[in-house]
Amino acid sequence: MSMPFGNTNSLRLSRRASPVPRHQSNSWPGWAALLNEWLRWSERSRQRAALRDIADDRHLLHDLGLTRQEALDETKRPFWE
Repeated sequence: MSMPFGNTNSLRLSRRASPVPRHQSNSWPGWAALLNEWLRWSERSRQRAALRDIADDRHLLHDLGLTRQEALDETKRPFWE
């Protein structure tokens, strides 16, 4: 008695390369780097605004180890530095 699919060679599945190149979903990997840089700038800007808000509180500045002038100088720096 023979089995119709007894010969496994007849069921060989081959995976051929696609004739059309596949599209990469994120064609520019720089988007992630750009987003990370923007987030860093945003956080730096937020921190400097908070520092500007406490620049008149002598006790908080003492806790940070800064003088009022140092705090104000830091808040004047651009967000990318």
